[in-house]
Amino acid sequence: MREIKFRAASAQAPEDVVRWIYGAYVKHLPYTPAPIANGPIPEYDYEYAIVHDGFSDWQMPRNLEATPIRPETVGEYTGLHDRNGKEIYEGDVLRDENGDLYKVKFDGGQFQPLLRYGGTQVAIESIVDMADYSSVIGNIYENPELLGARDEQK
Repeated sequence: MREIKFRAASAQAPEDVVRWIYGAYVKHLPYTPAPIANGPIPEYDYEYAIVHDGFSDWQMPRNLEATPIRPETVGEYTGLHDRNGKEIYEGDVLRDENGDLYKVKFDGGQFQPLLRYGGTQVAIESIVDMADYSSVIGNIYENPELLGARDEQK
């Protein structure tokens, strides 16, 4: 069974620094909204966080901690490792043995490696087949120049 976990950039780090947090993704409404009959549906201010193990001393209970994150950087773990043993996440950029670059994206109920072909991106093959002969060389958040413009992030 695949381990379900996520990666996201900490919102507590400076905007120009990416500090990755790993764990469970949580979208949380910090208060209980009061329903208003026949009124407009209000916009809610959600908080986004990654929940992970906290620090503890030897034989002491470990609490869970929640770190606020930048929701646009959330990427799910594919359950796969590249040829160097590095975990592959949604948003990673892979390089295959031919030097082609692929963006990992979750689409249509599966993780897909998208190859930039001309002005479009096309899914070439299964990421499961590709993982053994490709390497993670960066991600679309820290290295947008690898695949082109930043507007292609998600």
